Amino acid sequence: MNEQFGECTPHSGQNCASAIILTTKRLILRCPHAEDSHAITQIANNRRIAEQTRRMPHPYSIADAERWIEMMVTGEECTFLVTRKGDDKILGATGCGSMDENEKEIGFWIGEPFWAFGYATEAAQAIIDHIFATQQLEQLYGRCRVTNTPSRRVLMKCGFQFAGSGMCDSAVLSGPVPVEVFALERSVWASLKRWGAR
Repeated sequence: MNEQFGECTPHSGQNCASAIILTTKRLILRCPHAEDSHAITQIANNRRIAEQTRRMPHPYSIADAERWIEMMVTGEECTFLVTRKGDDKILGATGCGSMDENEKEIGFWIGEPFWAFGYATEAAQAIIDHIFATQQLEQLYGRCRVTNTPSRRVLMKCGFQFAGSGMCDSAVLSGPVPVEVFALERSVWASLKRWGAR
């Protein structure tokens, strides 16, 4: 489910978000900085977004943004801010984390003013490429609420296939919600690696 990001250390124990910048045609994925807290709060303080994530609170305060940034800086999490090339406008976040002991999943969220521009798919493809290129994984997972049609579309555009259903805790809804689980095999990713060809 979105914003389920945990540890991800592709290079010598470094926090990948602080050590790496990922670029796409329209986006730069980078580590969050302390000065980003106000901009993050402005787009993250949205119940429609929080309801689709596991841990994002609502209301979302400056203090929440500062705590989240601190987790990135200290290496407790591996998440990239999704920013727009040209003006460094913060659009959302994406990352990878541990779903179960030996399984990794991606997560993402995009601020509501930036929905329907394809940013989530572009950011997801970048993090997928990064994970498969730097980690010895044969399979990657993604989860979304059963009511979250846009996130389901993003996962499927990236080559994920339906792998089952289950329940996942939601902080803002104070309990478990039904989710769908999707899986992406390394072999499928390799055949889709030239994202622009599809």
